[in-house]
Amino acid sequence: MTPDALEWLQRFRRYVTTERRLSSHTDSNYARDLEALIAFCDEQKVDSWERLDSQHVRVFAARSHAKGLAPRSIQRRLSAVRSFFEFLIRETLNAKDRGSGESPQVTKNVAHEIRAPKARRNIPVTLDADQMARLLELPESDDALTARDRAIMELLYSSGLRLAELVGLNLNDLLPDNTVHVLGKGRKARIVPVGRKAVEALDAWKLERAALAPEGELALFVGKTGRRLGPWGVQARVALWARRQGLSQHVHPHLFRHSFATHLLESSGELRGVQELLGHADIATTQIYTHLDFQHLARTYEAAHPRAKRKR
Repeated sequence: MTPDALEWLQRFRRYVTTERRLSSHTDSNYARDLEALIAFCDEQKVDSWERLDSQHVRVFAARSHAKGLAPRSIQRRLSAVRSFFEFLIRETLNAKDRGSGESPQVTKNVAHEIRAPKARRNIPVTLDADQMARLLELPESDDALTARDRAIMELLYSSGLRLAELVGLNLNDLLPDNTVHVLGKGRKARIVPVGRKAVEALDAWKLERAALAPEGELALFVGKTGRRLGPWGVQARVALWARRQGLSQHVHPHLFRHSFATHLLESSGELRGVQELLGHADIATTQIYTHLDFQHLARTYEAAHPRAKRKR
């Protein structure tokens, strides 16, 4: 690839972080996937983005699969390529509007119709209601960090937040009507209810937070230094409390989201409502939880129906 072609990749990364304001995790994934594309282009003697066509991208995906890359990872790679080419098309059109000669000259998204092999959909692991109750019964303590951790876990389970959404919350995102303003994937905002237990835990944490956070700090959850708590900090504390509470399985923040969706669907059967609460753009993403709901119903049936009970 020529230096000019590589410069467009750097511009794309600046666009992703400053204009689209995607997470650093997404930025690093895009960078890694597009670096793989550049290596492929160098092998194929493709030196500019204008010369890359859909057949090249199809071969790129096929080779990734042949090297053992999982279907989900190939899907992510193709998504990165699609996003990058959408950016190049935008820059081409903008340059024409300005009458500028500085343009990548890309008018077609070469990855638009390329699809990865179908990924096997793994059914998410969850905690049942008893396990979740056990995890959330943290011991009473005057320790500020215990109050914070209780609020974090109650909010994760109460509202089904993603980890990035949780750590991105500011104090003023907690609304007076016991809801929370959440900024999800692609900077899409949604309002999610906060349950009574989570409200109580958050009120207790806000009292402790006042002594930790310096004036002007916006973050809802802060660490010992008073600055915004990061994803790794939340993951470490959740795993610590799971061990202390005697849970044998690995517990991570996203497990609260899976459990939230499953328990809500089991109780309500409202798939569309759960989709909105989770912030899923496509209901197909939410439908994975219907498999868990069916498993729950099947166990109930086997335990309760006279003709289904298994012999002991």
